[in-house]
Amino acid sequence: MTPDRYQSIANSPLGGAVTKRLGLPAPPILERHRPGQPVVSAPVALGAARGGRLEEPARDVLRAIEAHVETDVASVDGRGEFAALVFDASGIDDSARLRALYDFFHPLMRSLRRSGRVLVLAGVPEAAGGPRAATAQRAIEGFVRSVAKEIGRNGSTAQLVRAADGAEGAMESTLRFLLSARSAFVDGQAVRIEAVGSEDVAVPEDWDRPLAGRIAAVTGAARGIGEAIAETLAGQGAEVLCIDVPAAGEDLSEVANRVGGTSLALDITDARAPDRLAEHIRQRHGRVDVFVHNAGITRDKTLARMAPEAWDAVLDVNLSSQERIDDALVGGGLLGAGGRLVSVSSVSGIAGNRGQSNYATSKAGVIGMVAALAPAMRERGATVNAVAPGFIETAMTAAMPVAAREAGRRTSSLVQGGQPVDVAETIAWLASPASSGVNGNVVRVCGQALIGA
Repeated sequence: MTPDRYQSIANSPLGGAVTKRLGLPAPPILERHRPGQPVVSAPVALGAARGGRLEEPARDVLRAIEAHVETDVASVDGRGEFAALVFDASGIDDSARLRALYDFFHPLMRSLRRSGRVLVLAGVPEAAGGPRAATAQRAIEGFVRSVAKEIGRNGSTAQLVRAADGAEGAMESTLRFLLSARSAFVDGQAVRIEAVGSEDVAVPEDWDRPLAGRIAAVTGAARGIGEAIAETLAGQGAEVLCIDVPAAGEDLSEVANRVGGTSLALDITDARAPDRLAEHIRQRHGRVDVFVHNAGITRDKTLARMAPEAWDAVLDVNLSSQERIDDALVGGGLLGAGGRLVSVSSVSGIAGNRGQSNYATSKAGVIGMVAALAPAMRERGATVNAVAPGFIETAMTAAMPVAAREAGRRTSSLVQGGQPVDVAETIAWLASPASSGVNGNVVRVCGQALIGA
């Protein structure tokens, strides 16, 4: 990977002075998770609009993470005092009452620490109980996305959590993730949490190892983002089956050995691959609790210049193989109740990209697949979600022309590219048994990229 030298220069004393004088962007140093690090390391301001239903569940989570909660914020005038600002907007049922957002956040924005978090909790507009309430609840999304763009240059993020009626008890995993340094490159997102029964919400004995006792499989695990996913899932307690093409066998074995997992050399586009994979899982593990579809390829050309083989290969690896594998796992009873399917999409699947009609089609198809499967997964007590990475520092982006690489890095609210671990941490949250209410979501890991925003 090519290091972000501009970021290093901009954060040096001399370089920082020069970039400030010239009005150039200054990419912040993001705080990422370190072992043993608390979820939040400073007080959290908590507020609510009248009639809200999510303040108390949020307070329970903050109490569980041992955060100091400050609700008397009227007299706050210090800078850098709060690790997070959390507001329950679920009670806002009319556009005139959106002023509650301004009244809470306006006096506190300068008190948010660097790498701080803004979380707005809201309801689901479609279930808001009338046109005015639905209008007001939908308006909140514009507020959150705009705040994210205002605070990104401090390394801070803003997110919207939409909790359906009955989802109050299923919020902890999501709030822990979004408040923590694990979500460093997730910004300006709207996450939906479905209603689930209390018996379906698994509370880990150890929140640092929520995947203990779980079997996870990751395709494309030999390098890059797939390698980071395998490492992160293993670090959170999972036994990981690392899958990649036979040509990557040596690297694959090294990753599997390092994370204490096993490896399977498999071309997932082979017609026999789903059956071979299902039989391997059945014989070696008996089941799989988490399956991560990470394997993907690019064959970039404008449509007029694209060979049919390039179209077919990208669609087969990035989309069709996932459908076939899911059919084998679910149909074969290998992914049961509490199972997690997580696919890697892309912001290209949301916004499109010149010269990537095949890739964008495949990644948009992944988003459609998640939406289509979510109801069936819900009935099984399982979930399916996707992550959509933006510019991530990998060997692939390191090979890009300098101008394109710099444009990819700077055109986001956080003014930099993400790291493979950012994608991996997001997948680990979606894979957690405590994330039972998070189903059918596509979460961008892009630092709130301006493309497609």
